[in-house]
Amino acid sequence: MTKKTIRDINVEGKKVLVRVDFNVPQDIKTGAITDDSRIRAALPTIKYLIDHQAKVILCSHFGRPDGKVVEKLRLAPVAGRLSKLMGVPVAIVLDCVGPNVEKAVANLRNGDVLLLENIRFHAEEERNDPAFARSLAKLADIYVDDAFGTAHRAHASTVGVTKYLPAVAGFLMEKELYSLGNIVSNPQHPFAALLGGAKVSDKIGLIKNILGKVDILLIGGGMAATFLKVQGYEIGLSLLETDKQDMARQLLETAQNSGTNLILPVDAIVATGINEQVSGQIVSVDSIPADRCIVDIGPQTVELFIQKLNKCKTVFWNGPMGVYEIPQFAAGTKAMAKALANLKATTVIGGGSTTEIVDELKLADKMTHVSTGGGASLQFLEGKSLPGVEALQDR
Repeated sequence: MTKKTIRDINVEGKKVLVRVDFNVPQDIKTGAITDDSRIRAALPTIKYLIDHQAKVILCSHFGRPDGKVVEKLRLAPVAGRLSKLMGVPVAIVLDCVGPNVEKAVANLRNGDVLLLENIRFHAEEERNDPAFARSLAKLADIYVDDAFGTAHRAHASTVGVTKYLPAVAGFLMEKELYSLGNIVSNPQHPFAALLGGAKVSDKIGLIKNILGKVDILLIGGGMAATFLKVQGYEIGLSLLETDKQDMARQLLETAQNSGTNLILPVDAIVATGINEQVSGQIVSVDSIPADRCIVDIGPQTVELFIQKLNKCKTVFWNGPMGVYEIPQFAAGTKAMAKALANLKATTVIGGGSTTEIVDELKLADKMTHVSTGGGASLQFLEGKSLPGVEALQDR
């Protein structure tokens, strides 16, 4: 970890602006928070600042308000949940900049916590507007970034404020960089990557960067169809990224030449459509009907993947094995989650929908690290720099 953290600075009596990621899922009808794991992930940093007598100012985005005030995207429910989790009152203001906010900040005592309103109610946030960044920075003496999930975005609250305040990492940011960095630079072998999701195009950069570093690459999900197609298999109505066939072919060749054992499904669940009304059928990958699409990996593939994973000391997983949101097509994904939870290995879950799946199955505490950043974790593992990390002070 080459970046400074809150351990490296004196925060006592200081106003500390903390960028957190409280973009938590809500029940559409009631507005109730359905998963507070992102809030809980920020607690160590917030508690440390409280214990060290800082004046804590939290800011976060919530949903996609597109630069406008959207009542159902206010952060009041988050403030309530955070207060309950911490056992201390968390005040909230109805904006994130301006005189009223400045007044609320001026009234903070050491150890107090204030949550600013949804930062994306201002269009200037996503534009990384310098004046808006200055207005945010004006509230504090120190900036702490603990929102790994937004570290790949060059926004006012992730990059802009660092031009006006000393900027360091929080504990969650530190943990993410350490855990993800370790599996790229110093993994224990055998090392496997389990990749799924709908499109191979979403994972090309990641696959390119880890080929030769991983011993085994297991590919499931919709993205497997393009690889199967270039190997000459009939994939029926499955999603085919026609413009990525040459790239898939190149990746298969690179894997072979680099010593990575790239393994594709040997059977699949297929269906006439992707909805809850249809049922699946198990077929070998060389027998996929022309009028069916792949919706999950099959039981033989589950067995094969688990057999390979059981030999590994490090496993990285990103992406479901099938159409997880439809119950009858979720078996392959659930089987992989349970298999990883039982491994005696370092297991790192790569954010996004995979994190939600592990949380839903209540298996997060069985994994070594569950990333809070979907796009950020992929970009990091592709070997690309993250603007929000680059902006922090070096040790």
